[in-house]
Amino acid sequence: MSDLQIPGLHWRSVQKWSNFAVTPLEDWTMMQPHSLERAGFDPDELGSAALTAFFNITAAWRLGAEEERVLLGSPPRSTFFKWKSERAARVSADTLERISYVMGIYKALHILLPTQEVADAWVKKPNSAHGFGGKSALERMLAGRVVDLADVRRYLDAQRG
Repeated sequence: MSDLQIPGLHWRSVQKWSNFAVTPLEDWTMMQPHSLERAGFDPDELGSAALTAFFNITAAWRLGAEEERVLLGSPPRSTFFKWKSERAARVSADTLERISYVMGIYKALHILLPTQEVADAWVKKPNSAHGFGGKSALERMLAGRVVDLADVRRYLDAQRG
């Protein structure tokens, strides 16, 4: 895995999580919270690292709270703001899957594009590629479905070759 730098987060602190986060979808969907524990992950520590990474990425993308909430699967507002302020929580497998896709999208953009500024701005740029219909990747991801996050990630992975 390359030395991905997530603003404000020391990469080594989430290396174990990041390796898990890039697990292929077919393997990921088989993981349940109890199997995370069996794999050596502390669910609270994992949730904390995942949320920290997520909020640092969305800050780099300059997203608002409602956009962040949708990307996380529209948790109740009180839960969302607790996650945002405390960054310590046990999160569901669905939320971890969503964060995994966001991390993969962030990483792919920083591999594909020449500067951090260009990579971080890409999610809001209109895209004429198949599957985007002239809309931005962010608009696609904000449809709220996990498959939309997966589709953006697959598109970027295909661009990487």
